[in-house]
Amino acid sequence: MKHAVPFPAAASVALCVVMLSTALAQAGGRAQEGETLHNGIVLPADWPPQVETLTREPMSPPYLATPPAVIPIDVGRQLFVDDFLIEHTTLKRTFHAAKYYPGNPVLAPDQPWEEEGGGPTAMVFSDGVWYDPEDRLFKMWYMGGYCTATCYATSPDGIHWEKPSLDVRPGTNVVQPGDRDSATVWLDLREKDPQRRFKFFRTHREDGWAVSVYFSPDGIHWGEPVIRSGPCGDRTTVFYNPFRDVWVYSLRTSASGMGRARRYWENRDVVAGARWEKNEPGLWIGADRLDPPRDDLKVTPQLYNLDAVAYESLLLGLFTIWRGQPDDRAKPNEVCVGFSRDGFHWHRPSHEAFIPVSERQGDWNWGNVQSAGGGCLVVGDKLYFYVSGRAGIPGSRSSGVCSTGLATLRRDGFASMDAGDDEGTLTTRPVRFGGKHLFVNADADEGELRVEVLDDRGGVIPRFSRAKCIPVRADATLRRVRWKDARDLSALAGKPVRFRFQLTNGRLYSFWVSSERAGASHGYVAAGGPGFTGPTDTVGAAAYKPSS
Repeated sequence: MKHAVPFPAAASVALCVVMLSTALAQAGGRAQEGETLHNGIVLPADWPPQVETLTREPMSPPYLATPPAVIPIDVGRQLFVDDFLIEHTTLKRTFHAAKYYPGNPVLAPDQPWEEEGGGPTAMVFSDGVWYDPEDRLFKMWYMGGYCTATCYATSPDGIHWEKPSLDVRPGTNVVQPGDRDSATVWLDLREKDPQRRFKFFRTHREDGWAVSVYFSPDGIHWGEPVIRSGPCGDRTTVFYNPFRDVWVYSLRTSASGMGRARRYWENRDVVAGARWEKNEPGLWIGADRLDPPRDDLKVTPQLYNLDAVAYESLLLGLFTIWRGQPDDRAKPNEVCVGFSRDGFHWHRPSHEAFIPVSERQGDWNWGNVQSAGGGCLVVGDKLYFYVSGRAGIPGSRSSGVCSTGLATLRRDGFASMDAGDDEGTLTTRPVRFGGKHLFVNADADEGELRVEVLDDRGGVIPRFSRAKCIPVRADATLRRVRWKDARDLSALAGKPVRFRFQLTNGRLYSFWVSSERAGASHGYVAAGGPGFTGPTDTVGAAAYKPSS
């Protein structure tokens, strides 16, 4: 038993003063702090940040400059899209673009009502593509007829789509006949009121641009709008940030020296959130100086739209970048990606097109490419991204035939940490978890991946050493890492540790610690996918072979 050693009285008083001063300083610091996020990031009390003027300097997320001392990793797969998780590495980071499905477009205008308006149109203009676990169907909402209506289609596999005959506009698949520009449909699997399971945000012009908000139990029957928003721009969209439980209105605006840009407005209540006044939403983001202009158009790029969705442990941003308006071609917008760990600041490590416009005249996407609401779907070991494509008409600015295409990416495949013949290492910052089983997404079928665990002083924990790690020699988006002398990681739960990954001839995409042997990440699965039962991955390997 330890015994207390008495201090001289003067020393006791001095110590008390120091302790009191420290406590007051800490309390004052806490008073200036806001929410603590799932990843350990502490937001300032004044949130969202107040941006006085937009500039063309790239955003610098504060959490990359000063990451948490210990990063909780219980929510989602941990992706290497930035250095947030990395303390030291000799691996090389590579960013990967999505690949177009060779059978594109997957949805084209082929009905009389899709010929209405400015031209034949069956395209997502944000809108939404989701997997509905209740009906076990892929569901798509899209612009049917140029700016004239919103239509609905379903698919068993995300490739082959059917346009059902519905009763809203009898004999058609129209579900909302009102004129429109941009729109967003959100399948809200957290909604407790079944009448509000689907949410529809229609941007239209009546004495100025605004967003009308609708609810529906089935995504087909929307009724009358429950509210019309404050003023905004034409390409305004909406997304839900589940990490903070807020609806975010991504408002199109124009900013000095920037052209098209975005304003930010958030609220936990989706209806109350629409009640903003003119210019009340704060400035947010625009295209920056790293966005390359087209060689044939010497203009400064602009941010045409920003859709976002929660994917695993972060927010995925789909940036539609406008690179100019040729005289003889529809504006060749294309989709780039960004990532956010606090919901406001974006890290855009690559400014090249993630889903590009085609440069071959006559292609379905020669004129323009833009993202879908919901972002992407998780389908086995792939991500499905749906995009609009405009064929254009040579010699004019017309959009021509507007259709919907598909691009795919390896699950978690935005960035990989790579090694060649010489072994490379990656050591994480201190992390904390409550699970038992380490999983990786890695391509090491021609090489080898080993993992060792370090304690809070940086020493190797003997049971979890490199020598005792059973090497991973496979290409898999979900693979458990094991050690010879340990059943699992449960003895380390709640303690700060580092993982050291050692890799040859392979790529490492992500890692996570799961409480289940099936590898459920408990991260967000964007717009869902076959096998998932809710907004997060609670099933792990079962989603790779969903029941029919």
